[in-house]
Amino acid sequence: MPALPVKIASGNYDRIQALKSGEVTLEGCDVEYLNLSPPETFQRLFDHQEFDIAEMSFSTYLLARSKFDWPYTAVPVFLSRVFPHCSIYIRTDRGIERPEDLSGKKIGIPNYHFTRGLCVRGMLRDEYGVKNEDINWLTGGIDTPGGLTYMPMEPPDNINIQAIPSRESLGDMLVEGEIDGIITYRDPQVFTKKMPNIGRLFPDFRSAEQAYFSKSGIFPIMHVIGIRDDLINSHPKFAENVVAAFEAAKALAMPPLTDLDALAVTLPWLVAEAEATVDLMGEDFWPYGIEKNKKTLEAQIRWSFEQGISTGKSGGAFEIEDLFVPSCL
Repeated sequence: MPALPVKIASGNYDRIQALKSGEVTLEGCDVEYLNLSPPETFQRLFDHQEFDIAEMSFSTYLLARSKFDWPYTAVPVFLSRVFPHCSIYIRTDRGIERPEDLSGKKIGIPNYHFTRGLCVRGMLRDEYGVKNEDINWLTGGIDTPGGLTYMPMEPPDNINIQAIPSRESLGDMLVEGEIDGIITYRDPQVFTKKMPNIGRLFPDFRSAEQAYFSKSGIFPIMHVIGIRDDLINSHPKFAENVVAAFEAAKALAMPPLTDLDALAVTLPWLVAEAEATVDLMGEDFWPYGIEKNKKTLEAQIRWSFEQGISTGKSGGAFEIEDLFVPSCL
């Protein structure tokens, strides 16, 4: 039986290298692996459904499942994860010293439903009592005009949100003092260029994020793997084989993180950092699967409902089993 041609798209992470190279195979498949930036993957996936298997923004996936007849279903492979504290950038001359000081401020975001924003807002409400509706939100491009335009949605009526002029960027507005902060998925250029009065709300974000994990057990999921439903329906073991392949590729990526013979990453204290992470989070600190991620999944699904992004079948929040291929639960 000829191999099934399959096109996969994701970022170029260490945890997918063995699958991309062919060292790990996807059973019965001839894989074409595309490494694209997440914004490009999401634009092509959510607008045009170009790929057979693809990295998906988890928050946008919840939106798509809620509002549309979305032709992909997730499996519990979580390619991208980031704690939220590092992603809040502020004017340091506005008296913003604590998360609670964000109430009433003007904060820029690239769109309403991107996953980092979902998790920052959820963390701010759960940990500090800062409500989504207490902040004045502005949407637009971070470093250049534009923004994340895939899968547009209308935010809830109780949220104060507006788009900035199409010729402007949120970074420039932050420098000019027209807004008070930015929540985004990568360091804005105005921060990396060390522009005056621009800093992080949590300068020591590592300690804040470690304390958050120790307290909550939540390691936020940014991106999940989605599979076309026609492939799942036509090939009964396909979804399980996809999970097994990504699990095997991740397993091969982990040992080099603690190998002192020749450092796998250009980072002098790579092994010390890996060992410290194991001490805090356990040996499997980047887990796939439902059970090990249940607390995180439940929190993010709840945040999505609370923030008006998604609604499950019952009219409340989704259930976990509504979102993943049944054979992979």
